[in-house]
Amino acid sequence: MTDVERLSRVEKRAKEAELTLEQLKKYVEVLKNSSDKSTIGSAKTEIQHLSEENGKLEKEIERLRETLVTLEIKNGVAQVPPPRAVRTIAVTREDGVVQGTPPGAVAQQTALPLPAEEVVRSKDLVTNSEESTKKVSKETTTQEKKKKDSVNESKLKKKPDDPAAKKAGDDESNDEIVDVSKLDMRIGRILNANRHPDADSLYVEEVDVGEPKTRTVVSGLVKHVPLEGMQNRLVVLLCNLKPAKMRGVTSEAMVMCGSSPEKVEIIDPPPGSVPGDRVTFKGYPGVPDAQLNPKKKIFEQVQPELRVSEEGVACYRGVPFMVEGKGVCKVAGMRNSAIK
Repeated sequence: MTDVERLSRVEKRAKEAELTLEQLKKYVEVLKNSSDKSTIGSAKTEIQHLSEENGKLEKEIERLRETLVTLEIKNGVAQVPPPRAVRTIAVTREDGVVQGTPPGAVAQQTALPLPAEEVVRSKDLVTNSEESTKKVSKETTTQEKKKKDSVNESKLKKKPDDPAAKKAGDDESNDEIVDVSKLDMRIGRILNANRHPDADSLYVEEVDVGEPKTRTVVSGLVKHVPLEGMQNRLVVLLCNLKPAKMRGVTSEAMVMCGSSPEKVEIIDPPPGSVPGDRVTFKGYPGVPDAQLNPKKKIFEQVQPELRVSEEGVACYRGVPFMVEGKGVCKVAGMRNSAIK
């Protein structure tokens, strides 16, 4: 039997006690007219005794109810407070005068007393309910402890040298770090360049970047580099931008240039460079993203720190654009300028 069922049973007995009390009152009325004063006194003593026992039981029921409510709230059970049966008790004196509520005073509501036999049964019920409550609380604590131990055990079973876990950690760490290592910069050769059919300020180039297929690149260099200066020349390309249409032609990379308000100049790779050579940066060994996520604006975060040095060397935070074993990338006619 659950605690809720036990409480319901106690409340049912309380109602039965109310009926018993009514009968006792009628009995008192009968005795009131009797000349046997000792009998009247005995009945009143019994009523007083039952009232005291009922008061004690009421306190025990209230404490048990609070414990049950606490457990139900802990387990997500919505609470709807049940109505409590109360009644104003009138006490009859020996002289037959009924003592009620004085005029102007607030009526006192008192819980109905239970018969003597019900008091004994209810005490047993309270004791059993307390034991059930302690048992439920103990079981809940044990389950929570087992769950916590299981989580701790799972953490201990994870091997720090697990390649999959290490790779996942590296990927997460790589996502958090934004620097030039995320940019896939390679050497490319412009095989041919032409004016854009629908834009006077754009060139459309066919570029070899060491892949099976050439890439189409659209560059806004018409005002800065003559068409003949675009033919068959080595350039530094940013290859992992998301392809984008420029006036109807999809551009698959970007030619890196030194830039100032006065002019724009293409960055020159070191002598001996070939299409597909990686541009690296000492101290930034990370692996480039396959494709930059436009929403994260990675290039926009890195670009302000790409600069042409006082010596005309293309740098990131003072570290040169380097082609391993071949040298650094330079911008012949520019100093202390941005790179775009």
